[in-house]
Amino acid sequence: MVKKLNPLLGAVAAALLHLLYPSPALAQTPKDTLVIGMSQYPPSLHPGIEPTVAKVYAMRFGYRPIATYNDDMKMQCFICTELPSIANGRAKVVDLGGGKKGMTVRFTLHPQAKWGDGVAITSKDVAFSWTVGSKPESGFAGGDFFRRVTKVEVLDPKNFVLHLNKPVYNFADLNDLALMPAHLEEPVVKGLKNPADYGKNTGFNREPTQAGLWNGPYKLTQIQSGAFLVFEPNPHWWGPKPHFKRITVKTVENTATLEANLRSGDVDFIAGVLGLSIDQGLAMAKEPASQQKYDFAFPPGLLYEYIVLNNANPVLQDKRVRHALMLGIDRETLVKQLVDGKFPVAHSWVNPLELGFDPNVTKYAFDPARAKALLDQAGFRPGAGGIRVNAQGQRLSLEYMTTAGNKLRELIQQVLQNQWKQIGIEVVIKNVPARTYFGETLKKHQFTGLAQLALSSTPESPPTAVLSSSGIPTASNNYGGQNYAHFSNAGMDKLIDEVQRELDPAKRKPLWAEMQKIFTEELPVLPLYFRTDVYVVPKWLTGVIRPGKLPAGPYAVEEWGVR
Repeated sequence: MVKKLNPLLGAVAAALLHLLYPSPALAQTPKDTLVIGMSQYPPSLHPGIEPTVAKVYAMRFGYRPIATYNDDMKMQCFICTELPSIANGRAKVVDLGGGKKGMTVRFTLHPQAKWGDGVAITSKDVAFSWTVGSKPESGFAGGDFFRRVTKVEVLDPKNFVLHLNKPVYNFADLNDLALMPAHLEEPVVKGLKNPADYGKNTGFNREPTQAGLWNGPYKLTQIQSGAFLVFEPNPHWWGPKPHFKRITVKTVENTATLEANLRSGDVDFIAGVLGLSIDQGLAMAKEPASQQKYDFAFPPGLLYEYIVLNNANPVLQDKRVRHALMLGIDRETLVKQLVDGKFPVAHSWVNPLELGFDPNVTKYAFDPARAKALLDQAGFRPGAGGIRVNAQGQRLSLEYMTTAGNKLRELIQQVLQNQWKQIGIEVVIKNVPARTYFGETLKKHQFTGLAQLALSSTPESPPTAVLSSSGIPTASNNYGGQNYAHFSNAGMDKLIDEVQRELDPAKRKPLWAEMQKIFTEELPVLPLYFRTDVYVVPKWLTGVIRPGKLPAGPYAVEEWGVR
């Protein structure tokens, strides 16, 4: 028997819902502060060291590179006046002698560009930044940039020329330069006995609230390590005046708690790149009350989820085991069940949205029978409890790590743990906080088996940092680079160099295809999927959700406002 709802109770419930979730027309009055939630805290605030997704996102409120890709994935001048190109004569291929070709690239800095303390941004800052970054022991992540730029020629305070030891197609992208204020950081560098100590002593980590470290629409004014960053308007910003008097980037590592913070109003909206998991976003988007309060967007992006394999582990050095791990997981069902099929399965690190994607790339379908046969060939036979053992009786057991508190990743771990057990591989889950994971575990190779993470890239970005030998983090480069698998392949290194030298996009395509062929054969990592970000934005906040375009990130924060 169906009970009828008491009309009075129904009216009360409706009134409560209206109070909790007012209609857009009656939404809260315009705000001049904004609290953004994200699930990771940056391990460093230096623009060139430890380039995690969390650091890149948070820093953009107060930091601008000279030129790089914007939120719409198009190259843009941020501190320069004109993008160099072959056509406008600012970029030239030059003869270096001995049959070698190089390149010169001329930039002009914006005449009004200043640091947050009012000091002008000059060519001296560029030359200084290059000098520090070119020392491998300084720990800068953009090692390839500093290897190919042999000199920064200062023409005058606002004009400089980069001299490159080879032509490269991405010559205008200066994201890896890590522009720093010479007037603040040069004394730090001069006071060091060992360049490897720079990362510990830089003002970006010791005194990050110094106004002169920042050159964007906001400057960092308050910080609580592991908890939040507070940005306030930079009075010396030369661009459009930003609306908000204060932006707080708050870290809540557990994504379920992060959602609770959003619902309670402790945060206004959640960063798309490190926010709610897709299942959380999809569930909220179906709620009538949430539909009244928020705008939702699920844009595809160049964000790649994968599992790094520790190739120093003797078990994982066997290619047959790596292939068996790949064949033993059902990624199609995984993304269908966990994220409603929103994530496309990845077959390499190259996104199908990219010009370099090879549609004929090798694809590993779910094939447990073939996986078992490969493990048999590798000398692992079924043992007690279904877990395989080698000739010495050692169990085929691997440790599997990721960032603690990430709900989706922890669900994926459980699914893969079960799937791998079906082919005789034992997986032991051991997670650590994101700051430890990215600050120590990955870069210092403190994981023994598997480690899951995401890679954010720019359009047609060469995989130098993640797949070249030069990208391996070591003590000699102060653990710069993101080749956490320690993958070293002469053929891959050669192709990465060749694809950068090729200025013709059509001629780069076969080079990209050959790189993907090597990748899928060697499998230094296990590709999972390409992520779709979750944007849950309050309806009173404008400028983030842009109809017909990708959601705007912090590179366009000065365009954010309120209704």
